[in-house]
Amino acid sequence: MNPLVWLFEKVIEIYSFLLLVYVILTVLINLRIVNSRQPIVAAVGEFLYRITEPLLAPIRRRLPNLGPIDISPVVLLLALQFLVVTERYLLRSF
Repeated sequence: MNPLVWLFEKVIEIYSFLLLVYVILTVLINLRIVNSRQPIVAAVGEFLYRITEPLLAPIRRRLPNLGPIDISPVVLLLALQFLVVTERYLLRSF
């Protein structure tokens, strides 16, 4: 396997994991299971927000308003997986 392809796939994998952690943390904060005023929770939440928001914001702008339901992480995860599958398909065809 090409090292650049491996790196690309690992970066997508890590980003997908961070996106899932962000979604879980947001749900736990909204359900008041985790206190967002705790310094560690606030720091982790801020980090995850800064990492995920640049890709989530454009998706949110294009999606219809569903009220409290935010499906932009699902759309982003599908897009990331589509990138990986497309990359594998294109490399296999060459």
